[in-house]
Amino acid sequence: MRLASFTILALFFAPPLALAQQAEAPKISVGVVRADLKPISNALDFVGRVEAIERVDVRARVTGFLDAIEFKEGEMVPAGAPLFRIEDGLFKAAVSEAQGALERSKSAKVLTEVQLDRAKDLLERNVGTAVARDQALAADEQAKGTILINEANLQTAKINLGYTVITAPIAGKVGRSTITKGNVVGPDTGPLTVIVSQDPMYVTFPVSQREFLRLQKSGQSLDLTKLKATLRFADQSVYDQIGTINFVDVTVNRSTDTVLVRASFPNPNGALIDGQFVRVGVETGTPQDKVVVPQAALIADQEGVYVFVVDDGKAAVRRIKTGGDFGNGVVVEDGLSAGEQVIVEGLQGVRPGAPVIATPVPSTTDRS
Repeated sequence: MRLASFTILALFFAPPLALAQQAEAPKISVGVVRADLKPISNALDFVGRVEAIERVDVRARVTGFLDAIEFKEGEMVPAGAPLFRIEDGLFKAAVSEAQGALERSKSAKVLTEVQLDRAKDLLERNVGTAVARDQALAADEQAKGTILINEANLQTAKINLGYTVITAPIAGKVGRSTITKGNVVGPDTGPLTVIVSQDPMYVTFPVSQREFLRLQKSGQSLDLTKLKATLRFADQSVYDQIGTINFVDVTVNRSTDTVLVRASFPNPNGALIDGQFVRVGVETGTPQDKVVVPQAALIADQEGVYVFVVDDGKAAVRRIKTGGDFGNGVVVEDGLSAGEQVIVEGLQGVRPGAPVIATPVPSTTDRS
């Protein structure tokens, strides 16, 4: 009789005790962001390489000892700025020698002119011969040819003297010097340094025939002036300048079945470096509003990808279908509605149905 009464009392009081324990469960503090709609362009993604519009290997045109290096490696140099100096003593002497030979040939020409005039005068007075006149004429013409040769030699000597100062052929950033002062340099030495232009920069990337056909079947225009390009670096940061497509190759690479496409990007701060690998996004359609969530909110399991949202003060699961990247966020194609509060901080202790205290945090999904 007593045992039965105790059992009845236990059953009577158990539900209120369980409810009290559930009510006393601690709420979890979480950070949330609003799932906002953002204009998402239809974009194709490619791997590209940055190329300088102008790239010059600086070489010596004459042979001599390197006398001075007049630039700092890695700095910007204007076109015509002196980079290297070669000892010019022998080249100045060559100019003086050529100048002297020219003056000597001009003096000889004066003498041949006098002799020619005299031979003509004697022939007119019948005291000279035609042979003497012809010989004087030939000597005068030979002196004239010698002057032309010596003028060319002088010009060559002056050009070689000018080559002792090696200047920047283009404006750009100068690379590392491959040789030091005191060494002999010449045309066979190889590049002494390299100069690459900085602003703007080209980015080239291969596009498969499948992508071209995709554009044609979708009815998109292939007008190059309407196609914009964006860049992402290896750390997934987005380049802050928009590029334009300015060239599509006229032939298809037979080994890869791709066409080389080139875009031009402003590079005012030097963020793009010649030879750098980047991800290229080409926008091909009218932007559409889609939900974007931070990458920190995504959780994956065997069933796929999901996020936690705050629903009536409790954590709830939303199974989603993701699209491409958008800045530091991910485009959600299906499974999440705009305006829902997505949990991005404090996910370690969150479970479905757990009570939470939501605190808004700044969104990081903007493309910047």
